[in-house]
Amino acid sequence: MGQKDGFLLYKRALPKNQPAEERIKHSQEFSTEFNEKKINEQAARCMDCGVPFCHSGCPLGNFIPEFNDAVYQKDWKLAYQILSSTNNFPEFTGRICPAPCEGSCVLGLNNDPVSIENIEKTIVERAFVNGWIKPTVVAHRTGKKVAVVGSGPAGMATADQLNKAGHQVTVFEKSDEVGGLLRYGIPDFKLSKDVVVRRVKLMEHEGVVFKTSIEIGKDISIGTLEAEYDAVVLTIGSTVPRDLPIKGRSLKGVYPAMDFLTQHNRRVSKKYIGSKEEIWVEGKNVVVIGGGDTGSDCIGTSNRQKANKITQIELLNKPGTTRGTQNPWPEWPMVLKTSTSHEEGCNREWAILTKAFLGDGKGNLRAIETVHIDWELTKANGGTLVEIEGTEEEIPCNFVFLAMGFVHPFTQYLAEEAGLELDARGNIKAESYQTKNEKIFVAGDARRGQSLVVWAISEGREAAKKVDEFLVERTGSVLASKDKAYIHTA
Repeated sequence: MGQKDGFLLYKRALPKNQPAEERIKHSQEFSTEFNEKKINEQAARCMDCGVPFCHSGCPLGNFIPEFNDAVYQKDWKLAYQILSSTNNFPEFTGRICPAPCEGSCVLGLNNDPVSIENIEKTIVERAFVNGWIKPTVVAHRTGKKVAVVGSGPAGMATADQLNKAGHQVTVFEKSDEVGGLLRYGIPDFKLSKDVVVRRVKLMEHEGVVFKTSIEIGKDISIGTLEAEYDAVVLTIGSTVPRDLPIKGRSLKGVYPAMDFLTQHNRRVSKKYIGSKEEIWVEGKNVVVIGGGDTGSDCIGTSNRQKANKITQIELLNKPGTTRGTQNPWPEWPMVLKTSTSHEEGCNREWAILTKAFLGDGKGNLRAIETVHIDWELTKANGGTLVEIEGTEEEIPCNFVFLAMGFVHPFTQYLAEEAGLELDARGNIKAESYQTKNEKIFVAGDARRGQSLVVWAISEGREAAKKVDEFLVERTGSVLASKDKAYIHTA
């Protein structure tokens, strides 16, 4: 490594964000950028670890110490070559990944971890500015055709890899724009849609064909895809939201989080929001049920719509600010996280169970009925929730957004027709990414369950390798595994 004492000389730092009172006035990205000296210092904090656990913490197996060293040496082009050897879309992960690599950083044992995510974003954006990222003409086409169903991060990664291998790839997307969750699920203030469009155009120039507003099972059958293509890859995501079927669920004002987020994203993009009733929370009281990233996105979006009051409730206990003894390094740190959306304003409550949605007698939501949970007694009671007597409360609200995750992919039009099997959780069974129908492969959340964007990209890359092996009938693929993608020979 370049500066072996960098972690002793420099403290962890991140670029400043636009002040909260300013950024809630718009829906665009609001982070600033470090100058070269500052980013160089942050890269210098990367230690000369004997075993760099950040490699295993990253689902993509990114060569993090290597690209950090290249940044320290101011060899940005090499840094991008290293980064892009394992990650197709670092401009996405550099913005929206929760950075499990940082949770596994060896420096995190007794110090603040290296700011890997921000370094990654800086590398890729410099690569775009300097023109190092440009369409690559595929030298040889195999004559094989692959259909990819779904254009989220798993589908895009699958398509990108298979196109590089020389296969002709067509991606089918049921929405009117490419990107899946990246396009209409994640708010613009976290991921500008210009960033997604930039990558999609690059892939189109390289030969990938995207067909939008086509839903498999409705507009075209899976059987037709099997007949017309040599392989089909399902990357349809995990899109069925976890519901809360309690009293009052049908009241107007109770919505899955993604209904709210998708509408706002479409509105920001000046798109038709759809035929569903408009969800607009200006001047209203909002409750978000769920403490994860989707819940945080609902808070940030509600602030931008000028909600009167926002409350986020979580069923589990409030996490501590440091790792507990049951959560040792290098596991993902289960500690309290405060997002930029939280900083913009909301009330957060933990260990609360929602008992009922309460109406105003006219079909509209007016409040939720809640009670606190004793988790120590719950554990002693075999997991059966134990309510704390006397903690019953009504929280007045006009809107509730259910941000409790997703249970499985929507397979109504696929599973039976294609002869696919589902696992106990409702995900599509695909050992080594191939289903029992040998022409059909599965990757991403549809296979492994709801997860991170970085996992989706990893799944897409690995599935592409299996498809390539299947198509060319060989045991060795031209596509590298994540642990063999880059060898530094300098």
